[in-house]
Amino acid sequence: MTLDADKRGFSPAEHALWRPYAQMKTTPPALPVIGANGVRLELADGRTLIDGVSSWWTVCHGYRHPHIIDAVKRQLDAVPHVMLGGLTHDPAERLARRLAALAPGDLNHVFFCESGSVSVEIAMKIAVQSFINRGQRGRTKFLAFRGGYHGDTLATMSVCDPEEGMHHLFAGAIARQVIADLPTDAERLDSLSVVMAEQADRLAGVIVEPLVQGAGGMRFHDATTLQALRDLCDRHGLPLIFDEIMTGFGRLGTMFAADKAGVSPDMMTVSKALTGGTLPLAATITSTRLFETFWDEDAGKALMHGPTYMGNPAACAAANASLDLFEREPRLAQVHAIESMFAALLPEARVLPGVVDVRWQGAIGVIEMQSLPELDILKAAFVEAGIWVRPFNNIIYLMPPYVISAEDLEHLIRTMLRVTAGWARRHF
Repeated sequence: MTLDADKRGFSPAEHALWRPYAQMKTTPPALPVIGANGVRLELADGRTLIDGVSSWWTVCHGYRHPHIIDAVKRQLDAVPHVMLGGLTHDPAERLARRLAALAPGDLNHVFFCESGSVSVEIAMKIAVQSFINRGQRGRTKFLAFRGGYHGDTLATMSVCDPEEGMHHLFAGAIARQVIADLPTDAERLDSLSVVMAEQADRLAGVIVEPLVQGAGGMRFHDATTLQALRDLCDRHGLPLIFDEIMTGFGRLGTMFAADKAGVSPDMMTVSKALTGGTLPLAATITSTRLFETFWDEDAGKALMHGPTYMGNPAACAAANASLDLFEREPRLAQVHAIESMFAALLPEARVLPGVVDVRWQGAIGVIEMQSLPELDILKAAFVEAGIWVRPFNNIIYLMPPYVISAEDLEHLIRTMLRVTAGWARRHF
């Protein structure tokens, strides 16, 4: 055992698996999962947990939905993977057509990749090259917003909140973008209008998480904010990018936040619930207007991008099966039922010490605290109570699978409230 081993008796050599968002020396041991079904996780020690966050917001239909599992098995028996360079296959072709039909406005062209962060990188690349292909160089900057989060890769880090986000350490290593406040009132809209007028000839696009800023703090805004962005982008000839990686596929009660807001972007990125929480897949869905800037006899105007596993047949089969379930089963109605129970029960948290705000929208319920000291202790208390809830920063939130029963949902919410109340009274 080395002298600098952590208090739990582990040395660096004993950590073959480098875990996400974790200081490996001090983070508590992870919980081994040996089974998952419906809305429950089965731990190796025999305990079960109700998953209150849909495994990072992906498992919208619950774990191991038989329709998705069967579709993936059939595809694995046929073609588990084939490159999309010069080849194609029905699951990807069919999924692209279905996504184009579902997407708002004239978003008719789908470029696949494996992760949400990469789908945002592709959107940024398309935006920049669309100007280059039209003979306009120098448009390399993006307008993004405080409180925003778009991923952990180098380009996406640059359009996240540069101060409150996770990536301030990389200042100097990532591109400097134009960061502004969301135009949620007249004063902010006036300020943004000035900024965009000053920066317009440098900008390649505007990117926003529509209606809800997720990892930046589950912050809500309304449709008028998005309409203001749409108007400003139209005025300056800029593509508007909606990052729907979190909000897409029903989380707010419509298939996309764009539908709920009644505002159509020029590009939309999707991932997370795209495959129902089974296999990695993401997509950048682009307007015909942007697609046509690449449509040319000149091979140099092609989009030179090609993730190795883009359009993986098994993942596309899972996504097609997931879309089947949205068509066959009452998913959006289930989201509205979740929202109704949030409205009935979450306000109880408003009287707790340390609570700043309580809010909900669709299948997202949020308790915002002044701070969350001893966060690992709070997380452990949720596990001890039989629920998997993973607070971050000063936010305690629920985003359960849409298929959760009324009884399980009420138990999940009441347990979260009870544990939070006990913790808050000890700390505030």
